[in-house]
Amino acid sequence: MTIQVLHENRKTESQADHAYCQLVEQICRLDLEPGQILLDRELTVQLGIGRTPMREALQRLAREGLVVHFPNRGMMVAEISATSTRDIYEFRSLIDGEATRLAAQRANQSEITELSRIASELIIHANSSSVDDYVSLDREFYDILGSASRNIYIAETIPRIFNLHLRLWFYISKMKGDWRVLAHLHSEMAQEVAEAIARRDTDTAQLAIRAYIAQRQKDMRELI
Repeated sequence: MTIQVLHENRKTESQADHAYCQLVEQICRLDLEPGQILLDRELTVQLGIGRTPMREALQRLAREGLVVHFPNRGMMVAEISATSTRDIYEFRSLIDGEATRLAAQRANQSEITELSRIASELIIHANSSSVDDYVSLDREFYDILGSASRNIYIAETIPRIFNLHLRLWFYISKMKGDWRVLAHLHSEMAQEVAEAIARRDTDTAQLAIRAYIAQRQKDMRELI
């Protein structure tokens, strides 16, 4: 199964993009565990690419906060700590909450229709056997939400932080035993947000997404 982490055409995907895609999948799914040392020589063999594109991919992951660079020690998968988790969810609450509020004011009819469609499909896919399809739809939902905010900085930030909270989503799912548990909760939130945006109800839209984020933050506090 492959998490859709990039939107570029795979035919024109560079080696660095390919390495990034593969590493994001392994990090988010916890196949590469928090705190694990990343040896570029081993990774180049595993993924079948050169050291230069591998380093580019690792540097990109470091900028996103999924990988940490230690001088004279190399790269390590970022730990999942109480502090980092708090910071991620606080930032998400600010960015996603404001994106949702602005989208309720500024989204055009096409975006409103798409958000409603995706929210309905998320509910269907929450009962499926494919977590990949669910994650792909989820990413699309947040991308449209960012675009609908009509704020270029929010629109650019939401995709950049998506993988950070996706890893926490997989972590909670793993600890609770079934990703569908969280998928159902997230689908209900997405449906409420989409309906509120369609009504131009800024308060309900923002409260819905922030309440969901607060609950996931509570889950993580209980787990770490």
